[in-house]
Amino acid sequence: MTTTRILLIDDHALFRAGLRMVLSSLMTETVIFESGTLTKALADTPEVPDVILLDIHMPGLNGVEGIALLKRRWPSTKVLMLSAQYDSEIVQLALTRGASDFISKASNSDKIVSAIEHVLQGAHAKHFAHDVAEYAADSAPQHLTPRQCEVLELVCLGLSNKLIARQLSVSENTVRNHVQGILAFLQVSSRSEAAFAARNRGLVG
Repeated sequence: MTTTRILLIDDHALFRAGLRMVLSSLMTETVIFESGTLTKALADTPEVPDVILLDIHMPGLNGVEGIALLKRRWPSTKVLMLSAQYDSEIVQLALTRGASDFISKASNSDKIVSAIEHVLQGAHAKHFAHDVAEYAADSAPQHLTPRQCEVLELVCLGLSNKLIARQLSVSENTVRNHVQGILAFLQVSSRSEAAFAARNRGLVG
């Protein structure tokens, strides 16, 4: 049986650990490498991966910007994009730059494994891309947490992640995660759209 080499690139160690556990239990004969950044992945991965699971939103060089570098390094490797939110323009850009498909981080384990298997079989997003409505149902949270409500108020005041982090005494990375959750809840793709949607829905004063 052929061994499948999978490279996980995501800056959240807990997410990588959870995904690695899922893949190891559901996919036989796999070797899984992981990295927190694109730069380290390119420098430290010891073998040519068959498929790369690549987070879109990362500090430094983000996933979309890094697709070309990954494909240049490993031309035959398939790239499957992961994200906590859906942005049709970003997804289309990723596909244009060489990604094979896109899947929500909120998808269940069977769906993630199925997407990997389709990609490895040579299928492309146009054959099995996830419907936007299905994605939204999978990934959009049902409500905002109290902390996200605080962050949303400050986003609506125009504060940057750095200033919000200082105001709430948390890390910028934590603020970024809250902002991504807010965007997913409101089903928008930018902070300005989030502020507009929040005011229209009476979520902020």
